[in-house]
Amino acid sequence: MSRVIRIGTRDSELALWQANTVKSALEKLGHKTELVPVKSQGDLVLDKPLYEFGITGIFTKTLDVAMLTDAIDIAVHSMKDVPTALPKGIVEAAVLKRAHTQDILIHKGTNFLNEEGVVATGSLRRQAQWLHKYPNHEIVDLRGNVNTRLQKLQDSDWNGAIFAAAGLERINLKPDSYIDLKWMIPAPAQGAMLVVAKEEDDFCRKALAALNHEPSQICVHIEREFLRILEGGCTAPIGALATIEGDKIHFKAALFSLDGQQRIGVEKTIAVSENKGFGKACAEEVLQSGGAELMKEIKQQVNNTKG
Repeated sequence: MSRVIRIGTRDSELALWQANTVKSALEKLGHKTELVPVKSQGDLVLDKPLYEFGITGIFTKTLDVAMLTDAIDIAVHSMKDVPTALPKGIVEAAVLKRAHTQDILIHKGTNFLNEEGVVATGSLRRQAQWLHKYPNHEIVDLRGNVNTRLQKLQDSDWNGAIFAAAGLERINLKPDSYIDLKWMIPAPAQGAMLVVAKEEDDFCRKALAALNHEPSQICVHIEREFLRILEGGCTAPIGALATIEGDKIHFKAALFSLDGQQRIGVEKTIAVSENKGFGKACAEEVLQSGGAELMKEIKQQVNNTKG
């Protein structure tokens, strides 16, 4: 009897789209599957900024528990939400081909850009980079799934809100009134989907290996290694993007202060064959250029906010 692969997912529209994408891909390979939607604490508590929970992986923890207690076999995540260290017993099984990596601003008119304005985001990375470019603007917190955040923007008097292009494109919600933020460095692994499985589950790991897209995997590993060495988790304004062109990897990354005034960046190109340890080397360069002191300041400020 062939086994049914139980796919765990958050129950937002975007998460279900991602899970159904994996479901279809596995079924094309001849596997039987079923979706098991699970609500996460990150979806349920919408009145606190993410960093106030004090843990990384707020959107992935519920699915981790479901997998380790054998309620599901695999889980599908937006990779940028996944902590750089997976729980014991859970392993990366596939990185799907990456989508659009860019952030976009959805707005109600762009006149405010050169004046005073209010922009919404729940991301410290987006906040810091926006304030770096527009120091006279006010940032307000914006939480919830994509649909909720779009509705909150519509119901508010804010000038705009920042979103990941990939999420809106996947569920056909990208409006006409947006600007590509080409100058904003995305979150490590933004636009990538990760499927995890139990380390001991050879059947699922073998099935998912067929879905892995190696160029995407190489790029997100560099970005996440950079993040891990800087110890960013979900609490620091860190952007990182690796792209492959031919046999070269181009990497651009930066650490910002919370107010956006300080920026410590790195930009390098290497051969694809030399990618091992590249993210770590870039992170160490940032740490030695003042990043270590800046990370201490950021952690202190975030802890004071929690207190």
